[in-house]
Amino acid sequence: MRHLFDISLQNDQKGVSMNAAVLNLQNSVDYQTDAVVSKIIFKEKGGSLTLFAFDKGQELSEHSTPHHALLLVLDGEAQVSIAGEQSAVPAGALIVLPANVPHAVAAKQRFKMSLTMIKSGN
Repeated sequence: MRHLFDISLQNDQKGVSMNAAVLNLQNSVDYQTDAVVSKIIFKEKGGSLTLFAFDKGQELSEHSTPHHALLLVLDGEAQVSIAGEQSAVPAGALIVLPANVPHAVAAKQRFKMSLTMIKSGN
């Protein structure tokens, strides 16, 4: 049986890539007081995986991107707004952020999330 953490991150001109590994996402980013902490786990031409830890009261203001994204809450509960529609997203739940649609993320309590960006071939 393979256990957690056998990671080799490599940062080059193509982005951050990794060797095969088992990674505990929830334990891979730490909370900081009055901050949003982000950590890029994987980045390639086709997309990326970034972890976030939001302290209570922190937020990412409304914005949009040209790429679809998958937001998976790892710990706590996120408040997510998509095109003005509010959703409470608990730990273990996934929400799709469609490309070119305004969205925002806020922390009424501390929470951690992973964000997978999916870049189309267009």
